[in-house]
Amino acid sequence: MSKDLTRGDRGDAVALFVNILIRLGFLSKPTDNFDNVVEEAVKAFQQERGLKVTGVVDQVSARALEEARYKLGDRVLALNSTALMHGDDVSNLQSRLVEMGFNCGKIDGVYGLLTESAVKEFQKSVGVAVDGKCGPGTLIALMRLVKTVSGGAPSALRESTKHAVRSPALANKIIVIDPSWGGEFKGEVANGVIESELVFDIAQRLEGRLLALGVTVLLTRSAKNSPLENQRIELANSVNADLFIALKVDSSVNTKANGVATYYYGRDIQGVHSVVGERFATLIQREICARTDLLNCRTHGKSWDILRLTKAPAVRIDLGYLSNPGDAKRLSDPQFRDSLVEAILVAIQRLYLSAEDDAKTGTLRLSDLRRAGLRN
Repeated sequence: MSKDLTRGDRGDAVALFVNILIRLGFLSKPTDNFDNVVEEAVKAFQQERGLKVTGVVDQVSARALEEARYKLGDRVLALNSTALMHGDDVSNLQSRLVEMGFNCGKIDGVYGLLTESAVKEFQKSVGVAVDGKCGPGTLIALMRLVKTVSGGAPSALRESTKHAVRSPALANKIIVIDPSWGGEFKGEVANGVIESELVFDIAQRLEGRLLALGVTVLLTRSAKNSPLENQRIELANSVNADLFIALKVDSSVNTKANGVATYYYGRDIQGVHSVVGERFATLIQREICARTDLLNCRTHGKSWDILRLTKAPAVRIDLGYLSNPGDAKRLSDPQFRDSLVEAILVAIQRLYLSAEDDAKTGTLRLSDLRRAGLRN
């Protein structure tokens, strides 16, 4: 799609996504006119998919609509070396395989190596041709044998178990920090603060604290430039990161909007979410709100690519609104930034502590972390 589509647009591109919305039940009749009815349908779709609700069909929403058009059985699913297949049909396949105990990794709607391997294992178990493709024969066997188990539960248990066996020591863990370069105020001064410089400063402060504790830290960008989102995701996946932390500040046309929010990978419609990601996001949210006076805008599950496609437990932290004078003033204070860094650092350690070693929110200090076994 060459440009964003919004209310008032007309043409074949509008008709195409309207047809998808009709198939999904958000609209009842075809049209090539992007009117207020279509806009409300787009907003409802974005809300359901865990996307930013704008009513505008941008690149992210267009890709989500494309993925949503496919239902399991619409096409043969297979590993493609040039362009991996994406779609709700892949997510559905992954969910069904996971329910039967086959390991697809994260249910992300991407037909990758793990999904192909799980399909092959399933094909072996039911005696159909083992080719790693989900065609008619494999699909029929899948429909016959799938168990009535809560979707995603084995996957969630596997993620929790993998995390639980990790040492509470932070030394030798790999953490990727992703300081946002985007946003409305990229490279611009808003209430005396530049977003790209602000989040990079916080990222460097967090990096320094973590390096001192023996953590391997990678920043996804330098001070002057930023790779594309897919390149940042590939970086985290290539180093087998233990955690992925995206830092951002928000903005709004309403200057009264303020506060901190955290996000993890989750889609309620499919019952799929990252158990560790949700816990980590919750810990960060609680620690920041306990140590600062930022408004608590809560923790939310989203299906953004940066959360969905990163293999490690991933969170995004929106550290306030630069469009709000109060938040901007707080964020411009170096001591306040240090409070944010301490909150994130303590949340990281709490994520790896057992229940009996954990402490109440807002009570742990950096000096306490060594006694919890940071370097053991």
